[in-house]
Amino acid sequence: MAKLPAEPPLTIWALSDGRAGIEAQAVGLAEAVARHRKAKVIVKRIGWTGRIGRLPWWLNLFPRRWLTPESEFEAPWPDLLVAAGRATLPLAIRMRRWTGGKTFVVQIQDPRAPAGLFDLVVPPNHDRLKGDNIVSIIGAPHRVTPKKLTDEYKRFAATIDPLPHPRAAVLIGGRSKAFDLSPERAAAIAHEIQLPLEQEGGSLLMSFSRRTPPQARALLTARLKHLPGIIWDNEGDNPYFAFLAGADYILVTEDSANMATEAAGTGKPVFILKMDGQSLKFRLFHEELERHGAARPFGGAFHGWSYEPLAETDRAAKEILARMGAAKAG
Repeated sequence: MAKLPAEPPLTIWALSDGRAGIEAQAVGLAEAVARHRKAKVIVKRIGWTGRIGRLPWWLNLFPRRWLTPESEFEAPWPDLLVAAGRATLPLAIRMRRWTGGKTFVVQIQDPRAPAGLFDLVVPPNHDRLKGDNIVSIIGAPHRVTPKKLTDEYKRFAATIDPLPHPRAAVLIGGRSKAFDLSPERAAAIAHEIQLPLEQEGGSLLMSFSRRTPPQARALLTARLKHLPGIIWDNEGDNPYFAFLAGADYILVTEDSANMATEAAGTGKPVFILKMDGQSLKFRLFHEELERHGAARPFGGAFHGWSYEPLAETDRAAKEILARMGAAKAG
């Protein structure tokens, strides 16, 4: 029997405005597709001239005209566009028209635009979107895989290996629409972390978001720097994934769906740290993580449990390929 011809490799653009948290979602989902079908992933970072980027998508009528030269958004077009963030909407919405439907367009998060403008929308479950071309997932797409964790840990093994167990990775976010991190709350978090690590003789692996308020960051660093471990100062190579790989427990502030979902992709116990503020969407998200068995509120003590690592990014990637295949066959 003659062999069927192999499917040609896909070209995938992972499109965002370059902000770390947004880009990680687009790249994570694009890489997941490439794990299931041979593909080349190209990271695209777009920027807008003047104040054009602040306009609603429907007012940006000729979007390619207003892109910065560094954006490099031009033909040849990809087979698959994975776009994330509000800045990409004017381009993603028009991509099917520009390519005659040859590019399959996937928008991550709630686009706050009619879902029919895209081939597929991949929002978090807590956005509560429904529709035929909507595939919602727990949290956000991400880049955490066993191979990624192993490879990243090797880069920092000489520094992390000597640290005593239990190791707690502490991922600190910051100010957002719903949350903040006041000095008072930062002090409370430092106290909650310090006591169990000192009692158990463990070590700290801490990193901060670009959104972490300077006062909170300085306070947490001052209160916890005496502990064995690493407090990353945003200088040099980023040990974020190595921290996830080397930790026994992972603590995440409640403001970040990205960090919590990435942590839940490890299969390790995830504790949620309280911040100032509240959000119904995030409460629903954390309840989902709890139902999956991944996360619990942090109560000032470490304890272990096991669960199946969250693999929602791969589920979404398989759905993309299935729908691309169906569209091609149709």
